[in-house]
Amino acid sequence: MSFPGNIFNSHPKEDGDFFLGITRILGFKPKQLEFYKRAFLHRSANKKDKKGNPMNYERLEFLGDSMLGTIISKHLYNEVPGGDEGYLTKMRSKIVSRKHLNELGKDLGLLHYVESRIPKSHFGENIHGNVFEALIGAIYLDRGYKYCEKFIHSRVIEPYVDIEQLEGQVISYKSLVIEWCQKAKKEFHYEVYEDSGNDPVKHFAVKLRINGRIMAKARATSKKKAEEKASKRAFYALQDKIG
Repeated sequence: MSFPGNIFNSHPKEDGDFFLGITRILGFKPKQLEFYKRAFLHRSANKKDKKGNPMNYERLEFLGDSMLGTIISKHLYNEVPGGDEGYLTKMRSKIVSRKHLNELGKDLGLLHYVESRIPKSHFGENIHGNVFEALIGAIYLDRGYKYCEKFIHSRVIEPYVDIEQLEGQVISYKSLVIEWCQKAKKEFHYEVYEDSGNDPVKHFAVKLRINGRIMAKARATSKKKAEEKASKRAFYALQDKIG
């Protein structure tokens, strides 16, 4: 599969620089550069193919997410023969968490190659992980499953996946606190309200009550972040009981 014509209107030198940069990241030479160009194309660029379909990284991100999950699942299945379904699912979630994918995208410097009409300083944190997944999707379309697996092993599994370390890593403090409250038959409630104060960016504040007592407070730029922050504080305050 290839895209008709020079849809990106790239100068040959720019193609050469992009090819060299992508080869360095991949560890092998791409065959069809068009797939990789699309993996770095933000929707704000407003590009379309000859049929009028939008061209950006989002469809490749969807494909790459599936490939990443499959390959990580296979690795865990082989490496932890005693792990049940619940254990393997939790471990996979830790490896492919949005925070971890964002770190991977940053380490590889993927933002440098993104084509957009929006200044890169305006992007949210998740752009790094999104493009990382899109890159995996491009690899799959260009070189197939084996090269996808090779890339994920070299860039994700070998440098970052330590089973023992991952076992002790917390994905969500909120989940831990809620699970403990339910087991201990304690009532819990997150009170969330808008609390911008003098901040130019909207903030939310949260109070976590357990059995009517305020156990922790926190502020953040989203309700989800504020709840997680308060949960983390509550977890450390209660860790002797939570275990």
